[in-house]
Amino acid sequence: MDPTTASPCTCFRLRRASRQLSQIYDSHLAPAGLSLNAYSILRRAPAPRQLGELADALGMDRTTLTRNLKPLLLAGWLQEQRGDDARQRLIAITPAGKAVLRRARPLWQRAQAHIERAFGTLPTTHLNTLLDQLDHALAPGAPA
Repeated sequence: MDPTTASPCTCFRLRRASRQLSQIYDSHLAPAGLSLNAYSILRRAPAPRQLGELADALGMDRTTLTRNLKPLLLAGWLQEQRGDDARQRLIAITPAGKAVLRRARPLWQRAQAHIERAFGTLPTTHLNTLLDQLDHALAPGAPA
């Protein structure tokens, strides 16, 4: 094991692997003009969603989401609407956003296949299960 990267810290290990995964997805999605982050946001806004609900679905705080929405709104891929309550902010994908998402889907599938080839289909499925369990265990209000 490389002593410069070895660490007993779970967060360090997860973030290091996450950065590598993000780079793979980002490189595959680049021809569609998307990052993995942008793709994830577009995928989770198929119908108008409240900003807080979208942030929760993405595991982001509202401030980070607001910052990440700006280029997608400027590109015309998302639109902001007011809800029944004027204070309610809804985010929805536009027809242009749906079109870019359709173009990006096969690119995302190639990135996913790249990961499964590199790591193995079974280990990838197992990792996804473990990450879902970790997400649930660490959710606010979950018993410690």
